Amino acid sequence: MRFLRLLLVFMMMAVPAMRAAAQTPGGQRGGAPEAGGGQRGPAPPPMVMTITAFADGTDIPAKYTQAGDQTSPAITWTNTPPGTMSFLLHMHDMEGSRNRTTDDQLHWLVWNIPGTATGLPEGIPMGAQLQNGAYQTSASGQVYRGPGAPANGPRHHYTFEVFALDMKVDVQPATDPFETRTNVMKAIQGHILGKAVYMGLFHRPQ
Repeated sequence: MRFLRLLLVFMMMAVPAMRAAAQTPGGQRGGAPEAGGGQRGPAPPPMVMTITAFADGTDIPAKYTQAGDQTSPAITWTNTPPGTMSFLLHMHDMEGSRNRTTDDQLHWLVWNIPGTATGLPEGIPMGAQLQNGAYQTSASGQVYRGPGAPANGPRHHYTFEVFALDMKVDVQPATDPFETRTNVMKAIQGHILGKAVYMGLFHRPQ
């Protein structure tokens, strides 16, 4: 009887020790700890886009619209993610609805901008291919299409998006620019390393 009592006491003392030995610091059971101690380093800084012609969220000057010269604005970006091979620039009118679908108005699509680039200069000329090897298209053809929202309505929101990609986009311009945009956007899925967004407002003066 005494032997059984001693055995029971021993087992009660041994079980907590066995549980503690089965756990590593941090609550992980057995084995080696996660690489790097399970801790991640600081997140890389996000991409930032700047358009010097107007502040983010403000009116776009007439020079860059259909009420002016339709000159494309100078655009720059910083904090390019490591491994970037190319950039894609997408400008679109979020109020537009094409053919009663979810497609909005395409004002500018530029893809295969070199991964070493830090922006685009003002006044990109018309043409399917730019000097840096990138391609461009819009609802107006192979050219920048300036904002043109009518005066008898609210200001439209023109969104500029730049995507950093880990690949070059193997898409040639199609006859239909909206088909081109669909093909490009489909091709970049799973290849986006970073993104920055900038917005401008516009409607035609009375």
